[in-house]
Amino acid sequence: MKKIMFVIALFFSFTLSAMDHQGVFFKNLKDGQTVSKEVTIEFGVKGMDVRPAGKLKDGTGHFHLIIDKEPAAKGKVVPADEHHIHYGKGQKQDAVTLEPGKRQLTLQFADGAHRSLGKKWTQTITVNVK
Repeated sequence: MKKIMFVIALFFSFTLSAMDHQGVFFKNLKDGQTVSKEVTIEFGVKGMDVRPAGKLKDGTGHFHLIIDKEPAAKGKVVPADEHHIHYGKGQKQDAVTLEPGKRQLTLQFADGAHRSLGKKWTQTITVNVK
């Protein structure tokens, strides 16, 4: 009986741990990293499928890269301007040119209508651009 309880507890612990790790992340950049002015950024997501914008389907969305601005609140449309780069074709990486200095990069996941899926689907890091 103790073995069964241990296995059940271990299963639930693993399941809850895996659920906590859903979200977006920078695959090749870390907070505080120094990068060159021209850098390729790779996007990652766990718990959702990447699909082009246009269709609304639960469990899917696409990436936005936000440079030196705050992410859009849950349910709000991510703006389209020089600080908000949309990857509505389902792209999972991009080569960008950044101004030298300290830059805040936010990766934000949104639905097919570019509406933010909220803080859980956002990651912000700071990089030093040389």
